[in-house]
This record gives sequence, C-alpha cells and structure tokens, in this order.
Amino acid sequence: MNKRIAIDMDDVLADTTAKILQVSNQILGTSYTRADLATPAKAAEFYQQYYPIRDFLHEKGFFRDLPVFDNAIDVVKRLQAEYEVFIVSAATEFPNSLTEKLEWLEEHFPFIGWSHTVFCGHKYMIKADYLIDDHEKNLVKFEGKGLLFDAPHNYHVQGYQRVFSWKEIEGLLLEKKEEA
Repeated sequence: MNKRIAIDMDDVLADTTAKILQVSNQILGTSYTRADLATPAKAAEFYQQYYPIRDFLHEKGFFRDLPVFDNAIDVVKRLQAEYEVFIVSAATEFPNSLTEKLEWLEEHFPFIGWSHTVFCGHKYMIKADYLIDDHEKNLVKFEGKGLLFDAPHNYHVQGYQRVFSWKEIEGLLLEKKEEA
C-alpha cells in the first residue's frame, strides 16, 4: 500500500497571502508586500490594520480565484503517482469557501477528485504519513511527518521541517520514495 500525503490548500497549494494582501491594500489604501511581512515592524503594522477588516475572508468569492503556487500542479501529479494524496482543508472555518474550494480544486487539480478531498476543522484526526501545512496548530498533534510550508504568518515557527517551494517538496518526497 502506498504511503499517504495530506496537503493543505490555503498558503500551501493556493497563494492565499497574495489575495489577502491585494484585498487589504485595496480596502486600506496601502501597498503592503510579502517582503513587508518578513520585517517584524512592518508585519506588526500590517496585522494591526488587517485584523479589524478581515471579515472579507467570509465573503462569497474570496477563495474562488486564488493563485496557484508555482509547480504545485505538476508536483502533486507526480506525488500522486507514488503516494495516495488527499487534499485536507479547514474550510469549515469559512462556510462560504466550501463550494469555492471544490470548484478551485476541480479547475486546478481535477485529478484529485472529491473522494480524496477532506474538509474539516481540526486536522489531528487525519491519518497520513506526511502533512504539508502552513499552520503549526495543524502539525503539532499530527502523528506522521509534518512539513511546514513557508508563509509570512509562520516565519517565527520552529521545530518543523520547513519547505519553501513545491520543487523542494518534489525533491524531498520523490527522492525519499525512490530511495526506499
């Protein structure tokens, strides 16, 4: 039986931070960038302004047109040839996102299918060999190997193997599989 990989959507497959910055800058009349979020003072300034306006995450349409991270589609296809791949998203936090995320997956990752898509709250009950996620809260109780996908909101997190791109994941998981 193939090993199993669970992959988060937001800020792992989809560049949710890019859309958050775009919408926030539009609402606030600012021009924050991803690089700004790497600077503690600028990040604190951004988040102080972002938190009061972040209700837009609950509005219809926010999750439907998120950009896909470079190489994510090709690498997930290659992973699927060697592993059982599940998409696991805490979409239930944003009820309007459920349909949008299914449509987004059908558009960009149609080879995954509904039977390998899991929407849940907590991810600790997911049984897999690997979980690729951007939030420490999802990795802390995970029983397999957690891979922390680099994102501005997790720059301070330590104690997990951090991955910076889908090409890095490809090298890490496919080379390991081929060596085993």
